[in-house]
Amino acid sequence: MALEWVVLGYAAGAEAIMLLFLTMPGLDRLRKGLVVVTRNALKPMLSVVPFCLFLLMDIYWKYETSPSCEGHMCSPSEHLRHQKSVMKSQRNFMLIASALLLYWLLFCVTNMVMRIERMNEQIEKLKRSE
Repeated sequence: MALEWVVLGYAAGAEAIMLLFLTMPGLDRLRKGLVVVTRNALKPMLSVVPFCLFLLMDIYWKYETSPSCEGHMCSPSEHLRHQKSVMKSQRNFMLIASALLLYWLLFCVTNMVMRIERMNEQIEKLKRSE
C-alpha cells in the first residue's frame, strides 16, 4: 500500500518544482516555455484530486475500523503500534493536503503568468501603434 503514497509524493514534488520555476525571478527567457509545459501538465495532473480524495477516504476507513487502544486494555507493544499508525495517518494527511494545495497554487500562478504575458503583449502592441 506504500506505492500510492510514493506516487503522490512524486506528484507533489513535481508540482512544487514547476511552481518554483514559474515564480523564480530571472527566468524571463524561459518563462514562455515553462508556462506551456506547466499548462500542458495541469490537465493530466488533475487526476491528483480524485486520487487524494480516494486516499483520504482510505485514511478515514482505517481510522474508523482500527481497534482503539486506550487505558490498560492493550499491551505496550500494541499501544506503540497504535501510536505509529496514528502518526502515519497524520503524515499521509499532510501529504494529501500539500499535494492539493500545490496543485491549486500551480493552477492559479499559471493563469496569472499567462494573463501577465497577454497584458505585456497588449502593451507592446500599443507602444508600436503609437
